[in-house]
Amino acid sequence: MNGSPSVAIEIAGIPVEFVLFGLTLLGVALFHKWVLPIALAGAAAITAYKLAFTGFSTGAGVKGLAGHLQHEWATLANLLGLLSGFALLSRHFEKSHFPLLLPRFLPAGWLGAFGMLAAVFVLSGFLDNIAAALIGGAMAHQLFRARVHLAYLVAIVAAANAGGAGSVLGDTTTTMLWLAGVQPLQVLHAYLAAAVALLICGIPASIQQQRLSPMLARVHSHVAIDWARAGIVALILASTVAANVMVNLYLPASADRYPVIGVAVWMAIVVSLPWRRPDWEVLPEALRGALFLLSLVLCASMMPVDRLPVPSAQSAFGIGVVSAVFDNIPLTALAIRQGGYDWGFLAYAVGFGGSMVWFGSSAGVALANQYPESKSVWLWIRQGWPVALAYLAGFLAMLLILGWNPAAIPAAK
Repeated sequence: MNGSPSVAIEIAGIPVEFVLFGLTLLGVALFHKWVLPIALAGAAAITAYKLAFTGFSTGAGVKGLAGHLQHEWATLANLLGLLSGFALLSRHFEKSHFPLLLPRFLPAGWLGAFGMLAAVFVLSGFLDNIAAALIGGAMAHQLFRARVHLAYLVAIVAAANAGGAGSVLGDTTTTMLWLAGVQPLQVLHAYLAAAVALLICGIPASIQQQRLSPMLARVHSHVAIDWARAGIVALILASTVAANVMVNLYLPASADRYPVIGVAVWMAIVVSLPWRRPDWEVLPEALRGALFLLSLVLCASMMPVDRLPVPSAQSAFGIGVVSAVFDNIPLTALAIRQGGYDWGFLAYAVGFGGSMVWFGSSAGVALANQYPESKSVWLWIRQGWPVALAYLAGFLAMLLILGWNPAAIPAAK
């Protein structure tokens, strides 16, 4: 560890870093009105402990911390740019009045609500799942007259995460696999599990939403679309996709050094300023949510985990369960380093598994900023329990139909 100290302290055989992280997560779960100060305190405590005792993988003391932050800063900055930028995008989308056109194309009753979840699922396949979740939240706010059932909010997050699981453009983790050399077709079969999961968690949530507040049955004959705002939404999304593809195909080495995608989102926002004023008022809450997620990501990156269990269907399933509370980005990085996984199983596990708790995925954190009432682990699990069942059913369906087929990662690009 470049001369770093090795004075590791354990409590009942558990490294102190894990104890501190566990206490942080417990605090977030129990005191959902204070999640940001709890997450910041946890990150500060773990950082102080590693400075004083164990050091970092990049070295000891302040120099080791600086090296660790240098390694992580691009990921953190990307998440900051996406969460804040897409919060503005979702308001542009809502104010464009496009959501009001949906009742013309969706069936009546709970099937219409499920159709909206399917739309989020499809969007997430070529957009980042954060954008898909926020667009889904904006649509739900208008189509259900601002009365959205918590179970349906959970289903929106699950649909966004499921839709991104089989696409190298749909989730940060699948993009990481693509950058490492995993081919897009090697994660595509995750859509089998994702489709099963969407049905199992989406149908009961749609029925509950229909009972609480049915979707608008009809709209005014003439919906005035704000084409300028619609154009801004299209520009931001196109910039996101273009940046993602460009980095993966032509500049893979820059992905760990620069927050290219987050910068692309904000460049599109700045360019579009003369067209329409963004709702800057949503930024403070979005930034608080982003800071909360970044604190948990930083905590997870400092955990003394240098390997995962031997690659197998069972271990992949377990990684997905852990992803509900432990950030999936370092888990995916460890899996890439270890190799030998069926990458479709891993993509589904780390992607959809985070849907089981609101802070288990960036899409969940983003939607919780739109709907603060969802920031309760107990209510999320109680109302969204079908997500856990859906995760199991999707995983088993893929295992029984396709089987476990591990593959090595080609030589690095």
